[in-house]
Amino acid sequence: MKEHRVLYLVLGVVFLLLGGLALVSYHGKKETAEATAKAQQLQTALATAGLRVPPTDRIVRVLGDDGGAICYDPGDALRRSTLYGMLTNGAAGPGQRPVLVDNKLLQGQLLIMKVYCPQYVDAFQDVIDDLKDA
Repeated sequence: MKEHRVLYLVLGVVFLLLGGLALVSYHGKKETAEATAKAQQLQTALATAGLRVPPTDRIVRVLGDDGGAICYDPGDALRRSTLYGMLTNGAAGPGQRPVLVDNKLLQGQLLIMKVYCPQYVDAFQDVIDDLKDA
C-alpha cells in the first residue's frame, strides 16, 4: 500500500509541474497591429454589406491576423462537409434536412475570406454558388 502512495505522490507532483510549465509557456494570440488593421477592414466591409459588425477586440481574438479556422484550407472536403452540416434544420439523425440559407451568413464568411485569405475566395465562391439561399 505504501508503494502506491509514493507512486501517486510522484505522479501528482509531475502532473502539477507539467501543468505549471504549460501555463507559463502558453502565449496565445497576441493583439498585433496587423490583426487590428484587418479587423477594422473587416468591420468596414461588414458595415458596407449591411451585416452586423462585432467589436474589434472580438474579431482580433477570434480571427487573429491569419483568419483562424476559416482560412485553414476552406476548400477541403472536411471543411465543406462541416459547412453543409451546419446548414440544416437543427434536427439530428433521420430528421435532419438541408434548408435554404440566409444569404447574409454566406456573405459574411466570404467577406472574412476576402480580408484574411483572398487566395481562397474563388474556390469558396464556387462552393456557395452551388447552394440555394434565401
